[in-house]
Amino acid sequence: MSFPAGRFPPYDRSKRIGRREEGTLMGWLFGVLAGGFIALQGVANARIGAAIGTWQAATLTQFTGFVAAALLLTLARDRRMHALARVKPYYLAGGAFAAIIIFGNVTAIHRIGMTLAVSLVLIAQLALTYLAESNGWFGANKRRMRWPQAVGIALMAVGAVIVKG
Repeated sequence: MSFPAGRFPPYDRSKRIGRREEGTLMGWLFGVLAGGFIALQGVANARIGAAIGTWQAATLTQFTGFVAAALLLTLARDRRMHALARVKPYYLAGGAFAAIIIFGNVTAIHRIGMTLAVSLVLIAQLALTYLAESNGWFGANKRRMRWPQAVGIALMAVGAVIVKG
């Protein structure tokens, strides 16, 4: 079916996805984007670390990340910074975790290679996330881990062993 230039087919509201589906789709999209950028960041940090040192790479990465986040916050015109006073103080330590994350990623990539390092990071993230959810840490809704989730994490661990070769 073709339409004249500048014309589009009529919009069918019945085909519109709901907010829940849209939120799920955006969650998947941002999850994939974040995963890809984490891998790219690990490689970039490893190269920076090889040139200037691991802690220097962590410092530089944290600084450029701060600048980028501040710029995006300014562009988004989100004025909810006053709500910072309501954040529990121990949650503010999350930013400090990034220094340890960067150091760990850079060191792991240098010593065992990118693929195995990223595999281990993902397994650790998944395992700790399920532990946090099952215990309700950081205010997360409690979820019980069932055997399929445990099997999934175990299969990832087997995959890491295979990747190691």
